[in-house]
Amino acid sequence: MASNTRANAYKTVHTLTVRGRDFEADVLTKCAVKLNECIQKWDLPDNSNRLSESLRLNQRVWTIFQTDIADDSCQLPNDMRVSILRLISFIDKHTFAILMNPEKEKLKILVDININLAAGLQGR
Repeated sequence: MASNTRANAYKTVHTLTVRGRDFEADVLTKCAVKLNECIQKWDLPDNSNRLSESLRLNQRVWTIFQTDIADDSCQLPNDMRVSILRLISFIDKHTFAILMNPEKEKLKILVDININLAAGLQGR
């Protein structure tokens, strides 16, 4: 009976973790799509607003990740946490650089990071 309870608890945690990863992957993918849309529509008159909104959304998502990873309850290994925090620092700096001097070529790295991380979260 006790092992059945433990198995159910593990199954629940596993399901929540998988759903969490799928959710994170979905959010990263949506950010990548919005950023890529800015690249595709770079020369359109309304792209400045689109760019600003897309960069801010992406930055908010990464700030949430940063908050979760920096929290003491984060169960990731410390070296992995440090690596992710360094990546987030790069994303912040790169985002501000794009906001200061918009160039569509600079967006590609943010798109690539989001897509590759999303794929990793989904086990691809």
